[in-house]
Amino acid sequence: MTKEKIPRGGARGKLRAHFLKNIGRVMDSEELRTVADNQSEWARRVRELRTEEGYLILTHNDRNELKPGQYLLETPKPQPAFERAISKETRAFVLDRNGFTCQMCGAVAGEPHPYDTTRKTRLHLGHVIDKSIGGTDDPSNLRAICSVCNEGASNVTLTRPDLQKLLIQVRRATSQDQLEVLQWLINKFPKQAAEKTKL
Repeated sequence: MTKEKIPRGGARGKLRAHFLKNIGRVMDSEELRTVADNQSEWARRVRELRTEEGYLILTHNDRNELKPGQYLLETPKPQPAFERAISKETRAFVLDRNGFTCQMCGAVAGEPHPYDTTRKTRLHLGHVIDKSIGGTDDPSNLRAICSVCNEGASNVTLTRPDLQKLLIQVRRATSQDQLEVLQWLINKFPKQAAEKTKL
């Protein structure tokens, strides 16, 4: 009888092995949390598989048919990923500059987190403009961010796109995606949509 090999490398290693065993199958957040031994930062480990190791793990942001909290690995071959090139000196400088405080919610390192008092605040370095959309590892593009905020901050920038940039993106989209945007706007603004159709 052969023993099944236990994945090494903590939660990230277990998640990597699970994704590779289930290529093409949609998995939900509960399944992945269980695979990661219920670690609170399982979502961060999934993002690291995407951004640091280059695995094409898709979410609802990447594909319409996926619901929030669903994940899908399409191929076992990772794409070239960004290297983690932030030095210890840069990390210490940014944390000190930010007063060892999360720059999104104000939580202080080591203290109970204000949004989840069962967790102590752990700080990480986050990019103001994510590397996947052109950000750098320069200290001016880095900020202290807690685990709780970081779980929801992937690929979010501080500046909102203006109308012109939004319209350009919508015009570049497929007709089907444009219809999805239209339906989303009608659902979000039903009163205004009804008034426009009366005119």
